[in-house]
Amino acid sequence: MPLSKTHSKNGRTNKGRESRIQREKRELILGAALEVFAAHGFRGSTIDQIADAAGMSKPNLLYYFARKEDIHQSLIERLMDTWLDPLKAIDANGDPMAEICAYIKRKLEISRDFPKESRLFANEILQGAPRIISMIEGELKTLVDEKANVIQGWMDAGKLNPCDPHHLLFSIWATTQHYADFDVQVRAVLARDAQGDTHFEGAATFLENLFCKGLAPRN
Repeated sequence: MPLSKTHSKNGRTNKGRESRIQREKRELILGAALEVFAAHGFRGSTIDQIADAAGMSKPNLLYYFARKEDIHQSLIERLMDTWLDPLKAIDANGDPMAEICAYIKRKLEISRDFPKESRLFANEILQGAPRIISMIEGELKTLVDEKANVIQGWMDAGKLNPCDPHHLLFSIWATTQHYADFDVQVRAVLARDAQGDTHFEGAATFLENLFCKGLAPRN
């Protein structure tokens, strides 16, 4: 099927030429695709499933996105922007303990507010990241290395207990994203205590104590 006038050669939509209705349709498709991908993974999802979830015909969907891969790529790119913003916000000139605690809080907020996006990312990683490896090896690695150097500088200055800054970041990712990727398990174990999103408050208090007290210089 030839690409519509809203598509560039690589399958992406030329947003600059879109009308309001076209933008709304794209958002509808992306929202439906997020539900489908989060539930079934990339390989287990089909264009037909996404069209059904969006409440539109397959030909109508293909007017906006030529392939399933293009929909997935759009979601991943948007997710990566969201994922990287808290790390970008770490200020080298700020108070180290305050910056680490704020980062943990922002990561938990993302897990609370974007659980489906978190599971989409986790599914992609578990498959070997075939569609996002260039992002991970490029933009993500560059930013992580930059912030790891900032944290290492704080440690060298005696402002934080020494540890491997990369593994510190990995640990923060693992503990905060757990509340999105394993949300069903968390709520089942906490039972009545997990009504709504109140368990994120307890998680924030615990993780801040765990990391920030552990990083506090002993002297």
